[in-house]
Amino acid sequence: MSLIHPLIDVKEFIEKNSCKSRFITPISGDQGSSTTAFCSVSMPHDLPHRHLHTSCDEISILIRGEGVYGLGDQRISARVGDCRVVPKGAEHFFINESGEPSLMIGFFVGAEDVAATGIAYGDLVTKDDLATLRSEQDGGILINLGDVQPENMDQGDGWLITDFRLPISTRNGCSSTLFRARFMPGAVHKKHRHENCDEIYYIISGRGLAGAGSDRVEVRGGHFHFIHKGVEHWLHNLSDTEPIEVVGLYCGAGSVADTGYVYMGDVTPDDLKARTG
Repeated sequence: MSLIHPLIDVKEFIEKNSCKSRFITPISGDQGSSTTAFCSVSMPHDLPHRHLHTSCDEISILIRGEGVYGLGDQRISARVGDCRVVPKGAEHFFINESGEPSLMIGFFVGAEDVAATGIAYGDLVTKDDLATLRSEQDGGILINLGDVQPENMDQGDGWLITDFRLPISTRNGCSSTLFRARFMPGAVHKKHRHENCDEIYYIISGRGLAGAGSDRVEVRGGHFHFIHKGVEHWLHNLSDTEPIEVVGLYCGAGSVADTGYVYMGDVTPDDLKARTG
């Protein structure tokens, strides 16, 4: 049986043996989303083009690698766990200075594809650009996951997540919410829905069972999942030993309360036995 709610596997894209930097948009208007999710792999020391988006903000998290962010004339050191908002109209780039391919997961908020972001390319970044003195970011938002405290969510509302953090939200001036969730073995986010916003999430690592409407599907590292607003959904860690780590976006909702969160009840033994895709 085919799935109703899109689940896109990018693991092969990420692990592909290639000497070129790569970029894809696994979730976009093609899947019914008004926000585009992207997956960007950068090879060490590749020099990209400067670019900007005239129509939308860009939100991203660096999953693997380290290097330098460019934002206008600024150069900012980049490390794993950096969560960044680039305001629309701000010229930017990223260069991977590690010894392995980097991985960045991100979102063009309110743009159904790359063209709708109003993308405009500038000059190729040069080595002289990297010689610019690095500084703290001035403009946009940059915060590292390690500097964010876990939320104290109400287990009575289904939040049996081991570690749930909100690095980007209205607290630091953003109208969407970027979250990172870690589920230890046996942890679950019980059945719930968001009345006011779509949700896109990416499985960084681990293995679990996801429910979305009538879908019951196993998910693992490398999967993107798109959930329309109003659709009941949940996630359960299937492993006895390994955590699941997830990053995602509440599109156009600056807090959990703004998503219109509604708790829907327990994940049942029958739910955990079912597979629809």
